[in-house]
Amino acid sequence: MSKNENRFKIVYKDGSVVKTEGLRQILIDTETGVNYLVWNSGYAGGITPMFDSEGKVLVTKE
Repeated sequence: MSKNENRFKIVYKDGSVVKTEGLRQILIDTETGVNYLVWNSGYAGGITPMFDSEGKVLVTKE
């Protein structure tokens, strides 16, 4: 991967950082395919990997 490429691709975006509910995004790591849920609002936020119904990490194959 070159320095000009982004490692994470945004596949879903909802909400706004200026509203109280915050901004929710789903990102895919382009190297591993792992899906992450990202939430932020104001100065707070969090990130977690997403899991399927069997408890395995959700991986998107491209």
